[in-house]
Amino acid sequence: MFNKASTENMQLPSASSALPGRSTSVEIATSHYVNGNPIQAPYPENLEKALFGFGCFWGAEKKMWSIEGVYITSVGYSAGSTPNPSYEEVCSGLTGHNEVVLVLFDPELVSYESILQVFWQAHNPTQGMRQGNDQGTQYRSGIYTYSDKQFETACHSLKCYAEKLKDSGFGEITTEIKAATDFYYAETYHQQYLAKNPGGYCGLGGTGVEC
Repeated sequence: MFNKASTENMQLPSASSALPGRSTSVEIATSHYVNGNPIQAPYPENLEKALFGFGCFWGAEKKMWSIEGVYITSVGYSAGSTPNPSYEEVCSGLTGHNEVVLVLFDPELVSYESILQVFWQAHNPTQGMRQGNDQGTQYRSGIYTYSDKQFETACHSLKCYAEKLKDSGFGEITTEIKAATDFYYAETYHQQYLAKNPGGYCGLGGTGVEC
């Protein structure tokens, strides 16, 4: 997955200058390609949601569906302005959206802290609007929270990991932590892409620093 936008376009657009989008959402498969669970709500009541952006969402989703206790994962677009954007529009840099992974997990089987650990170690959170060779606003590092507790936990984990990265010679963390906004599902062919295409592109690479 390579960015179609100019590498010079690394600034988020304002809400007024973002693409207009559309009122209809894309249709996606009803079940998760890897585990067969239903992708869209309603979900079992015991599950919690988490939302992350950390580079190409193909590889990011694989990292998350591999965690024991995760019920389903889905890729999509969030943290921007354009309603129901297409992949091409997000890649233009004119929607403000990030490529993200929605995670539904059972908190009795896996903690939010453990999922954050996978998030931090799976990518380099010091690279700004890029991840590896992928450059553009849609590849920024982000944690989008669904409760005050998640927000506080995410901020604490950032502070702790920043110290470890600094001790290892890395720069400042650029990860944004914000309350989650609308999540728009990506097109079906993006969902669980690396399970359908095991030899597909994945540009993720961690720092090698444990969280």
